[in-house]
Amino acid sequence: MSSENEPGPTAPPEDGIPFDVFVVEGLDSDVEIVIDLWGVPHITAGSRADAFVAQGFNAARDRLFQIDLWRRRGLGRLSAAFGPEHLAQDHANRLFLYRGDIEAEWESYAAGTREAVRSFVAGINAYVRWASAAPGRLPPEFVQQGYAPELWGDDDIVRFRTHGLFYNATHEVARARALRSGGPDVERVRQTREPDTPVSVPDGLDLALLDDVMQTYDRAFAPVSFSESAVTPQHEGGSNNWVVDGSRTTTGRPVLANDPHRAVTLPSLRYLAHLRAPGLDVIGAGEPGLPGIAIGHNDSVAFGLTIWPADVEDLYVYDLDPARPGQYRGPEGWVDFDEIVDTIEVRDGEAVEARLLRTVHGPIIHVDDERGFAVALRAAWLEPGMVPYLASVGYGDAVDAESFLAALANWGAPAVNQIYATVEGDWGWQASGRIPRRRGWDGSLPVPGDGAYEWEGFATTGELPSERASPRGWFASANEANIPEGFDDTLTITHDWYSSARADRIKAWLALDDAVSIESSAAMQQDDLSEHALAIVELLEEAIPSETDMTGEWNALCRWNGRTSADSRGALVFEIWARRHLRGRLATEYFASTGIPGSSMDAAVAAATRDESAGGDLRGDIELVTWATRTSSPERIAAVVNETLAAAITEITSLLGPEVGGAAWCWGRLLRAELRHPLLAGRARGVVGPLPRGGSGDTVGLAAYDADFRQTTGSTFRMVIDVGDWDASVAMNSPGQSGDPRSPHYDDLFADWVGGRTFPLVYSEDAIGRHAAHRILLRAGQRPRSADPAECGP
Repeated sequence: MSSENEPGPTAPPEDGIPFDVFVVEGLDSDVEIVIDLWGVPHITAGSRADAFVAQGFNAARDRLFQIDLWRRRGLGRLSAAFGPEHLAQDHANRLFLYRGDIEAEWESYAAGTREAVRSFVAGINAYVRWASAAPGRLPPEFVQQGYAPELWGDDDIVRFRTHGLFYNATHEVARARALRSGGPDVERVRQTREPDTPVSVPDGLDLALLDDVMQTYDRAFAPVSFSESAVTPQHEGGSNNWVVDGSRTTTGRPVLANDPHRAVTLPSLRYLAHLRAPGLDVIGAGEPGLPGIAIGHNDSVAFGLTIWPADVEDLYVYDLDPARPGQYRGPEGWVDFDEIVDTIEVRDGEAVEARLLRTVHGPIIHVDDERGFAVALRAAWLEPGMVPYLASVGYGDAVDAESFLAALANWGAPAVNQIYATVEGDWGWQASGRIPRRRGWDGSLPVPGDGAYEWEGFATTGELPSERASPRGWFASANEANIPEGFDDTLTITHDWYSSARADRIKAWLALDDAVSIESSAAMQQDDLSEHALAIVELLEEAIPSETDMTGEWNALCRWNGRTSADSRGALVFEIWARRHLRGRLATEYFASTGIPGSSMDAAVAAATRDESAGGDLRGDIELVTWATRTSSPERIAAVVNETLAAAITEITSLLGPEVGGAAWCWGRLLRAELRHPLLAGRARGVVGPLPRGGSGDTVGLAAYDADFRQTTGSTFRMVIDVGDWDASVAMNSPGQSGDPRSPHYDDLFADWVGGRTFPLVYSEDAIGRHAAHRILLRAGQRPRSADPAECGP
């Protein structure tokens, strides 16, 4: 073993497992890390502080480029490394930095969070110093681009917020466009409203102003692009989770399952780790740039989450004073914008000054001097204590349901469905987040910023819906509308819930299965049955008399079982037909029937059509099909089906060629899993895949896709926990635990992920030892002083 700050190649003679040693500044005592066969680090430390130092060091060892880019984007420091083409994104992210009282920020989290973050940062910085000290240590992205990773400041993690999933400013603008394009009929097709209350346009709001007001917001939340293509917003996430009482499982113990849906990326968003220290023994997944574990278990409690898409954002529209530039009309009349001037460093160029404007409600995201208005974003996530997922540090050592629920009092962002189960057999659900209170308005549309539409504080986690050990014997969530009957109707959670398709499928299974197992839960996470696709086919089949001269394709589609597996011909035909041909045809006919003129038809159809790559919500399609079956003759419906199906078959032929011999048509010949590194896509290991993929945007095993049929969103991380027999739990993290192309764990899990397989989430000392593949010793070195932000240059 080496005694210097250099990994040692020597293997201990007793077991022959590869063994490395690093000297790590910031540790008080030595730490052991055992890397298992699947790349999961099991960290054993003598104190919590050392466990978090080691977590940070190891996260950087596996994901240094990813977390350096993550921090640079969040702080608006991309231009310092990559040049002036990133100035617009830097400007956008600086606009959304937390600029409030830093002490109030830290006090909003659970006790010990600040210490955990600073220890984690010390670990990252220790690795950055080591990797930057000699050639060949840095990952290839830094070498290719010719820049070095930065040191992190102690408070960096709590200064930026744009790595989370937040709602619903994007919906506000999309709704305004839909209403302007054709009124409530267009909006009804675009987004199912739950509860279905009338949409009220605020007095004084001009819907025509809201075309291009989200560009700055979209830039802030977009992934970093190194191509010439336009910036695309981050895809919406989703997720499934369920928890089942021991009386309904094969083991007699609770089962807890979670598969969060986010953008499918290389490397993966999630990172698995196991932290062991006195009073702490927690394993599971978090984000590589954060300390702690957000989804997983300790020795007493298992926990998981899905997005609860609460409305925590509002857009405010202000009049500008034409006579006095720099003034807007707010609640107190005409006032000056608050202005912050930031300096953005630019690689190989002069620094650029960024003027960042704010109002009483929040940062200005759009100014139109010509038409005399500006738009600001008010966001709960800009309040203290709202760093996405950081509150999970507070529940890693919960010992029972009460202590876990108490820790959730500090949960801020994003709003989530938290589920939990304990070794005593207790279990439940708690909606968690910080939800604005609006009196007399519901946040569905942008509002004037004149003071008539204000927030009146927040509802906190303890005031939100919950359920504990229900007689039903299980709880499940999949981002659907799940507000219990009788809940406070003065608190608007949202009207923009996700499709119920996944939730309906999971709940139907749980209602019937009183012997839920780890295996059946893992299988359900990959379930490819499209309930809403079947509903569309069945509605049309019932409306068309059997004696109608139907094509063989239609008859075959009517016999399809709704499975969207990679080898399914029916899934291929349905996805192309329904989403790319039937939808537009029925929308055009429906909108024409409501009086929308032909000159406005393209705009109406565009406003009603959602981005398929963010998820495959078919509720609007069901609305259109239901209208058609109620208002059209069977002959007319048959003609529409035949014409659109013929167009779909023509398109499939152009994509795949004629269906002959061994080249049979199937969904997996189009839909594929193909992960592309943001910088290395044209180099070795820069692309993982492609492999044929099953699923769709509305199946439990979610696989949303882009116009080129490449999967964009899904559950790269999955977990099923056997609560109490922890070693029987399973997980998956695609394409692998490491983001370094030189690592064997860079893409070793990709094929298993596509194939629906899992690996053991080993937890006990014995199981860890039996599955050890690599050992690392972190030797305590001199504890450095805190990083000075002035030293954190490129």
